[in-house]
Amino acid sequence: MSVRQSLLAILDQGPCYGYQLRHEFERRTGATWPLNVGQIYNTLERLERDGLVRRGAADEHGHVYWHITREGSAEAARWLSTPVERTQATREELAVKVAVAATLPGVDAAEVIGAQLEASSRRLESLRGTTPPDAATPEGLAWSLVVHSMVFAAEAEVRWLEHTARRLAAHPHPQMALQLATERPKRGRPVKSVQPRRPEAVA
Repeated sequence: MSVRQSLLAILDQGPCYGYQLRHEFERRTGATWPLNVGQIYNTLERLERDGLVRRGAADEHGHVYWHITREGSAEAARWLSTPVERTQATREELAVKVAVAATLPGVDAAEVIGAQLEASSRRLESLRGTTPPDAATPEGLAWSLVVHSMVFAAEAEVRWLEHTARRLAAHPHPQMALQLATERPKRGRPVKSVQPRRPEAVA
């Protein structure tokens, strides 16, 4: 989730102050990812440092309004028009945890997966049981879009855990465990050989 670009996209609609930005963000995400005000202001300060927003003067209530710059508007437009890429370099914590557990001697990988499957199933049921707001309102639509995304992701996680449990059941754990390698990896890059310098000619 990109708080930075989301705030830029909101500011592109008009100047806002900190609490107002938090309110607008929560309205547009169904309040499923609440932000604290400190996070809002830290992000705004970084955006200001990068020349994407500028702060205005305080009004009679002490609210400092933040304004988007031309560069900020361009950044928001790029974010909205560019697909989100899920690269292989992204470390998915659950997948890494299960893979490590499945190859560690003395670790019951089936128990690790079983505990996670139970927790993930509870979360899925909790998401399915949430009471939706009025879907005819913009806030209700935002809520349903975000929560349905979370439901689909939770369903996929449960299916993957069930699939993984079946795969591991077909392979006895002791045979798949990895002992520490006896070969020690070399540290850093190999040192390049240094050619001896030729002695300088004496004048």
